[in-house]
Amino acid sequence: MSGWDDLYPLPMLPTWVPGAAAGIVSLHLIQKLLFPYFWADLRYLLKVLLYGLRVEMYRLQGRIVTVLDKFVKLAEKQPHKPFLIYEGKVHTYQDVDRRSNRIAQVFLHHGALKKGDTVALLMGNEPDFIHVWFGLAKLGCVVAFLNFNVRSKSLLHCVSSCEPKILVVGADLLGTLEEILPNLQKDVSVWIMTKDSTFPSVHTLLDKIEAASEDPVPVNQHSANNIKSSVLYIFTSGTTGLPKAAVISHMQVLKGAAGLWAFGATAEDIIYITLPLYHSAASLLGIGGCIELGATCVLKKKFSASQFWSDCKKYNVTVIQYIGELCRYLCSQPVKEGEKNHKVRLAVGNGVRNDVWREFLNRFGAVKICEFYGATEGNICFMNHTGKIGSVGRTNFFYKLFFPFDLIKYDFQKDEPIRNKDGWCEKVKKGEAGLLISKVNAKNPFFGYAGNKRHTEKKLLCEVFKKGDLYLNTGDLMVQDHENFLYFWDRIGDTFRWKGENVATTEVSDVIVMLDFIQEANVYGVSVPDHEGKAGMASLILKQNTSLDLGQMYKQVVTYLPSYACPLFLRVQEKMEMTGTFKQQKFRLVDEGFNPSMITDPLYFLDNSKKAYVLLTKEVHEMILSGKMKL
Repeated sequence: MSGWDDLYPLPMLPTWVPGAAAGIVSLHLIQKLLFPYFWADLRYLLKVLLYGLRVEMYRLQGRIVTVLDKFVKLAEKQPHKPFLIYEGKVHTYQDVDRRSNRIAQVFLHHGALKKGDTVALLMGNEPDFIHVWFGLAKLGCVVAFLNFNVRSKSLLHCVSSCEPKILVVGADLLGTLEEILPNLQKDVSVWIMTKDSTFPSVHTLLDKIEAASEDPVPVNQHSANNIKSSVLYIFTSGTTGLPKAAVISHMQVLKGAAGLWAFGATAEDIIYITLPLYHSAASLLGIGGCIELGATCVLKKKFSASQFWSDCKKYNVTVIQYIGELCRYLCSQPVKEGEKNHKVRLAVGNGVRNDVWREFLNRFGAVKICEFYGATEGNICFMNHTGKIGSVGRTNFFYKLFFPFDLIKYDFQKDEPIRNKDGWCEKVKKGEAGLLISKVNAKNPFFGYAGNKRHTEKKLLCEVFKKGDLYLNTGDLMVQDHENFLYFWDRIGDTFRWKGENVATTEVSDVIVMLDFIQEANVYGVSVPDHEGKAGMASLILKQNTSLDLGQMYKQVVTYLPSYACPLFLRVQEKMEMTGTFKQQKFRLVDEGFNPSMITDPLYFLDNSKKAYVLLTKEVHEMILSGKMKL
């Protein structure tokens, strides 16, 4: 061997190499120990910055490439690729482009619409929702998405607040139209998605679409030169009162459309959308995200827990969208064989509880849950890119540089941020719940609401930490832990969340006090075990010499309120407690909940199977807690 070594001596490593190797290993171990999320944070931050730079380039060039522009380009580049699959029928990129052209031509010639006009859209989940939306966008119109669950006075308020020239109504919502038509402003032209109409002065759309040209309208109709110009109105309950039309700009649409890409979705993915398209989650993140990727979307008329996984297998779905309730409904389904035999790899959404998150993963396999936080009208977003159970996202020094936010102390009794003796707000410590506020500036603007300027002003906090600063009050309480993970805690103000929707308590109480036997109604949300959000409960004071008419009460709430806003529980009291600032006292009522063993006041429960309010007995209470009584 020595002779061989003499002929071919092994090269000696420089003396610094072992030291360098040991240093690299040490640095790696230190990074793993002290900064375990460094590389995940860096990858996510680079993605955010990359997309931000692209949007900034649009602004500097004065020519914004909108999501609609991207769709039209894709229709040219991949005309035969499926864009939408609905009830088994495939609609290619070219199909959707051409039908939306027809709709644009109809409204250009028959509707007398011009760039900047507003059109309200009252339709359920169906391809024509997207065709009408895109067709109107090609005319440069602002499209207002109306929540089809909203009824009567609230729906009329929504229509008037966005001041549309035209209201387009789906064929399956003509009953809702009939309710509001007599009181609808006379200057609003109504179009329905049918070939003929029994309504006077209502235009039909389907017949005109069939006769219209597929030629595109001139590009200058919709070309955008300001990234901050309005393109959509999406309604939100916010923290008080009737629904408000949040102004959605090109900037927000572009940011929303980047969500699936940021979580790692690609053009090869097939996205399953069961959430309503009037929500920003389905329209911006779902449809917009599909366009950003050049992917395919499977659209469902309405979420069905029993058909969910069979649809995923049938259409080879790889990405699903969820809200917390959706995951719970899936976990509540009877266990079947082969539940992990699917191709779903990403689930993107918000509001899933820790226990449901774990059960979902155990039962349905290695699906990456991509939880995020972002209000429709907000200017801040968090994304859980690490998969930490329960968290809505992470923050760090660099993220806060680009998206400044803070969690501040909040007075629950006075329902306002706490200010110190000098008048400034104070930040909470890590691990404490605080009100999430995000800085409003040129890079992170707040576009507010259409209509009443007062609603926009009420969402802003001035002079927070120093003179002249301005922050958006998100209305959400959050907690930041010692690893900088963020967790949603609760909502403030006169609102609660149920069935994935925000419920404004004042809107519900306004409907109840219309009854001639109700003196006062105090509406609040109560926790129900194993359910996300809070169920509606109303404490009632009856007028003198009257009695509670449960039949009238049931008829009133189901007629004038969306199903998710109808109070599930009623409590009849003799006297309404008030706070020191003469507001209705809710805290004690919320704590007491709906337990007939603890409450001596009469309690009633909305039994949907009987379509009536029934006495809330101990037996009924136990059935609700055990899950035998469906809410």
